[in-house]
Amino acid sequence: MPLKNKANHEFRQLRVKIFLRTIAMLVISASIVYITYSVLLRGNFANLMMALLQNIFGMDYDAALNLYDRIFRSHMDAIILLSILVVFICLLSVFLHWITRYFEEINKGMETLLQDAPGEISLSPELLSIERKMNIAKRTFDRQKSDMLISEQKKNDLVMYLAHDLKTPLASSISYLNLLRDEKQISEELREKYLSISLSKAERLEDLINEFLEIAKYNLSTITLQYREINLTRLLEQLVYEFQPILEEKGLTCRLVAADDIMLNCDADKMQRVFDNLLRNAVVYSYDQTEITIEAERGDSGVTLQFSNHGGTIPKEKLERIFEQFYRLDTGRGTGGAGLGLAIAKQIVALHKGTITAEIRDGLTVFTVTLPVL
Repeated sequence: MPLKNKANHEFRQLRVKIFLRTIAMLVISASIVYITYSVLLRGNFANLMMALLQNIFGMDYDAALNLYDRIFRSHMDAIILLSILVVFICLLSVFLHWITRYFEEINKGMETLLQDAPGEISLSPELLSIERKMNIAKRTFDRQKSDMLISEQKKNDLVMYLAHDLKTPLASSISYLNLLRDEKQISEELREKYLSISLSKAERLEDLINEFLEIAKYNLSTITLQYREINLTRLLEQLVYEFQPILEEKGLTCRLVAADDIMLNCDADKMQRVFDNLLRNAVVYSYDQTEITIEAERGDSGVTLQFSNHGGTIPKEKLERIFEQFYRLDTGRGTGGAGLGLAIAKQIVALHKGTITAEIRDGLTVFTVTLPVL
């Protein structure tokens, strides 16, 4: 039985139970009222009171009868009404206690939920559907809290790594600049070498600072896409051209396989960032002197792009986590970025109603992006 139908069935059972108990209380109240009324009006009550007056107070029959008439018989209506009222209040108190205990249990369950107390919430069998929903909410809160703590720990660890990484290029750059300042007699070749090293370290510092900025602004949940039609082929050609200096540093080549003028309706700036991150990732993890391939194809349902590179085999457990934020495939310092590039790419593609996957195929690492036609 579906959860919603099961909950409705349980609530109907609870309503029936309350209705039956209400009828039972009314029947019992009526019965007790009738018995009380009968006892008070019949002679049995008079005889009982007369016997009590005679035995306890030592009265004779006439004196006891006179006292009974003066106190009880003349106020019999008030005594009957008072007796009925007392019986009704007692029964009503029992009934209300039975009803309100459900609210007390729900209140305790809410306190357990809000206080994040350990263990499952337990309610009466009649409140099984409410108990189930509370425990689902509690497990959801616990999971969200755990995910948040893990994410925060990853972020803190990464900040520590980056802070440590900042010191190395900064110290090296300062050292070489001090040498340039202090050494008056230095050859042009050595000067050029020191300047080149200082520039390289400064560029590394820039990369690390950019990573800090990525961490600070990493929140894509509120992004609004600005759609427009772009020439995807021209965009990819421009991307490959801009990466030429980076490719040449490792002796890499990048081959673009795409038909002329593939048109795509998307947020051009955001999608360019996706392709930039994928190509940058391919460059970082490619073997030297190898080829990176970018393939783009337009189909009836959308556009498919594949970024392939020759790199080390990625274990399956790491391949499944490669799109997690702050996850770095290579945990060694100086290799890879903040672990945000692929996570950002995945979220941008998801905002475009597309998908992005990673796989190892014939020794190649292949990232596949599919974007629907809008």
